[in-house]
Amino acid sequence: MCGIVGWIDWSKDLSNEQETLKKMTDAIIHRGPDAEGHWFSKRAALGHRRLIVIDPEGGLQPMLYKDGNDMIGLTFNGEIYNYQELRKELEEKGHKFQTKSDTEVLLHAYLEWQEDCVQHLNGIFAFGIWDERFGKLMLGRDHLGVKPLFFAQRGSAILFGSELKVLLSHPFVDAEVDKEGLSEIFCLGPTRTPGHAIFKDIHEVRAGHYMTFTSNGSTTTQYWKLESKEHVDDIDTTVETIRSILQDTVKRQLIADKPVVSMLSGGLDSSGLTGLAGNEFGNKGERLHTYSLNFINDEKDFEQDFLRFDRDEPWVKRVAEYVGTKHHSIELGSDSLIEYLLTPMRARDLPGVGELETSLYLLFKEMKKDATVALSGESADEVFSGYPWFHQEKFLDAEIFPWSVNLWYSTEILSEDFKAKISPEKYQKQKFEDA
Repeated sequence: MCGIVGWIDWSKDLSNEQETLKKMTDAIIHRGPDAEGHWFSKRAALGHRRLIVIDPEGGLQPMLYKDGNDMIGLTFNGEIYNYQELRKELEEKGHKFQTKSDTEVLLHAYLEWQEDCVQHLNGIFAFGIWDERFGKLMLGRDHLGVKPLFFAQRGSAILFGSELKVLLSHPFVDAEVDKEGLSEIFCLGPTRTPGHAIFKDIHEVRAGHYMTFTSNGSTTTQYWKLESKEHVDDIDTTVETIRSILQDTVKRQLIADKPVVSMLSGGLDSSGLTGLAGNEFGNKGERLHTYSLNFINDEKDFEQDFLRFDRDEPWVKRVAEYVGTKHHSIELGSDSLIEYLLTPMRARDLPGVGELETSLYLLFKEMKKDATVALSGESADEVFSGYPWFHQEKFLDAEIFPWSVNLWYSTEILSEDFKAKISPEKYQKQKFEDA
């Protein structure tokens, strides 16, 4: 992952705001340890922290394009999986490229199609483009909101960045949480109302949306949404369709100039992706490396819950042997979980799901020693109805978000006076009805 930073102001000269922008960019150095970049003009200051995946030499950011006397500047986090096809299409339209990076393809896609560039992108992305020709800022976020993008408006200024701490590093922004923000944390957490960023007067660009800002105001446009359709294909057609989509997805995500590995829990999701990736590696005469997490004394201490019915390790071993991966089992103890319990929360600036995020953080920390990119089966349960609330009556019949049925879990630590102020049940029900 990379990190993006931006400050646009239609009334203040930003040409000499190096100190403030550096402070904002330094706040997310962990997102991009490989390189740092800044660009300043009278109305715009853009920053970037880079984690190199594609084109180490050519993908430096912010990336600029000069049109006459005007500059167009891009700061981008993510990966455009169809950048090779897009590059060819743009070259046929007369565009000339200086690098092999997907960043430059995104910049030229904007030059060709303006805001409609997002309609041509297959990938995960969050970006800011400052266009001096029109005095306009565009903020764009990928279809499902994989890459984060926060923003705040303060007078004539727009501030944006990959993490909340970017905005909180700016002198215009106070770290203030109001009643609604607290309600989001304790009534809906770890999910949030789309666009809500917990801190007062800070917002998040919604998934599948882009925004434009000028001195005259802003507009928000939804360019994509998931459609609800009746499934009419037979089982054989369904299997073939899913296989084709996953094969294409995995193949595209293996394109990198840095090592790629795969997470493996032994479940259906990560096992399927590992099998597909293993085939791609095998076709090149290479061996895929896989990683799993195991807890000390897990064989003795494991207990079933409504999300985990069995230990991972036996299934991990079977899949790794079947696919022929070079497997790495990372073992953790309770001491490590306690020591690093708050680290993920500090990284994301918000409460999460406790020890689950801590264990993943420690797993990633070990994986980073060998690789930069990892495949995972995350979010497959949302797509293929893997969670209990998709099929258990007690969840289906609940007139609230099914994953929030156990509201007491997050509110039992609160005093009665505090609960009376935020009204957890009322807030949760209202958000459910709004959705």
